[in-house]
Amino acid sequence: MKKISEGTCPVGRGLARTGDAWSMLVLRDAALGLTRFDEFQRSLGIAPNILTRRLAALVRDGVLERRRYSERPPRDEYVLTQCGRDYLPILSALGAWGARYFGEGDVSQLVEAGSGRIIDPVVVDRATGRPLDEIDLRTVLPGGAV
Repeated sequence: MKKISEGTCPVGRGLARTGDAWSMLVLRDAALGLTRFDEFQRSLGIAPNILTRRLAALVRDGVLERRRYSERPPRDEYVLTQCGRDYLPILSALGAWGARYFGEGDVSQLVEAGSGRIIDPVVVDRATGRPLDEIDLRTVLPGGAV
């Protein structure tokens, strides 16, 4: 399988860090409050060697932070960094898209911390506030090249 070319493409760089299914599911579980290796493993049913690699990569890339909670035996927990918290709306939008087009199911939700109000994520044009799914879109490269 060919490795994703990161180059100067922000999409490629983002996918290289969070684009595999296990990493996204680890981040989903971290957003739900799981922090410990055994919690992730139990929730995901993931092999320990794969989970170890995913956690190490997410820490290396600054998406999760490792914090020691026990010296004897040495044990760490994994918590979202600001980079990881900034990824949560992407996961939420992906979950909403998946539920819409590939079947209903329980999808974790973003909730406004102060009020407890459930957030319905949509991607909008910052300049107009219009949802992107209401705009006829096409993609171009920087400088307008197609």
